[in-house]
Amino acid sequence: MTELITTVNGWAWGPLMLALLLGTGLYLSVGLRFMTIRKIPAGLRLLLQGRVGKGDGDISPFSALMTSLSATIGTGNIAGVATAIALGGPGALFWMWITALVGLATKYAEAVCAVRFREQDAEGNYSGGPMYYIKNGLPRRWHWLGVAFAIFGSLAGFGIANTVQSNSVSQVLYDSFSVPPLVTGLVLMVLVGMVVLGGIKRIASVASWLVPLMAVSYVLMSLLIILANLQTVPGAIVTIVESAFSPTAAAGGFAGATVWAALRFGVARGIFSNEAGLGSAPIAHAAARTEQPVQQGMIAMLGTFIDTLVVCTMTGLVIVIMDVWPSGVSGASLTTMAFANGFPGGEYIVILGLCLFAFTTMIGWSFYGERCMVFLFGTRAILPFRVAWVIAIPVGTVVELNMVWLIADTLNAFMAIPNLIALVLLGPLVFRMTREYFENIFIGH
Repeated sequence: MTELITTVNGWAWGPLMLALLLGTGLYLSVGLRFMTIRKIPAGLRLLLQGRVGKGDGDISPFSALMTSLSATIGTGNIAGVATAIALGGPGALFWMWITALVGLATKYAEAVCAVRFREQDAEGNYSGGPMYYIKNGLPRRWHWLGVAFAIFGSLAGFGIANTVQSNSVSQVLYDSFSVPPLVTGLVLMVLVGMVVLGGIKRIASVASWLVPLMAVSYVLMSLLIILANLQTVPGAIVTIVESAFSPTAAAGGFAGATVWAALRFGVARGIFSNEAGLGSAPIAHAAARTEQPVQQGMIAMLGTFIDTLVVCTMTGLVIVIMDVWPSGVSGASLTTMAFANGFPGGEYIVILGLCLFAFTTMIGWSFYGERCMVFLFGTRAILPFRVAWVIAIPVGTVVELNMVWLIADTLNAFMAIPNLIALVLLGPLVFRMTREYFENIFIGH
């Protein structure tokens, strides 16, 4: 079974998939004239103004970003970055940066389409995302792609955002404090259940105070280590850039890595972390109270900026600066080792970060899966889905992690394909809406 999934995974994340992801991001970036990079400060201003929001929607624009970030900032930022460096060498971090820069445009276009083509369900809540912009924005012959996305999206969540997360937390708590995995699973089940059963408004309110708190704390702790080793930073950055374009030699427990390995693991883990192109984040942004798809798009693209260019960079820099990457250790253990070497008790920062990041990912992704189920079966599917989501959490703590990671990676790729096809087809519409929005602002409307 593992061999079969490894083969499918190798194909799903092969050169064609990486070209499709980076190519779509590049096509959208060029079509938008790299507006997504130039307008980051404007997006930050909109975010600060968007705490309430005007127009139709269930949650504020700020809460929509925090909900999408709650799902995005997960174990990928701690374990995923470390895995990419352990398998692809320090150069993997460079390819994560490139993925994020083109991913800004992908995330922007996703949210613009999500707000433009969203619907209200039978209970009056807003539903949007790839399945809706495929259904409402593309000709009928493409509609099967929306159904395919909703099927993969509802299934992928149980891997990428449920069992993978609970497994990572239970593993780290068992290694550090000998907490039985099932105990961790049951505690997580109760905590997640209390939030998830309250729907999007409760998820958004928890995410709006927890996400900024945990992200800022993690970044500050990382900066302490970086500033304490400031003299090694230029050398670390040179190592990262050089390793992206030349093979990394074997050292210590590190087996060596080709340029292709750095590129593949950098892009795959970058996408796993920031989810640009997967089509998950626009499901949260479709619920925002806004009349302006372009404004929500500019807020949405900050998700990729914060997740990869800030949080993942912190993890990667600490691992390279502390020179623990050649140790042969991988995943969260590698990040833990780097922080423990950085300052006394540093490992506890990683453990706390991992637990909080995993918790928020579980609550954010539950909403994504739920909206996919609403698309497929209507509002009657909401309660059964929420119950199944909560029950799956302790199951994840007793499953073999490698298998779960592989399945999650494969489902990720399957989600991305219908979404990327839709974004390429809807690209001209996104370009036109963006141009008209900025022309209107310039004229003074």
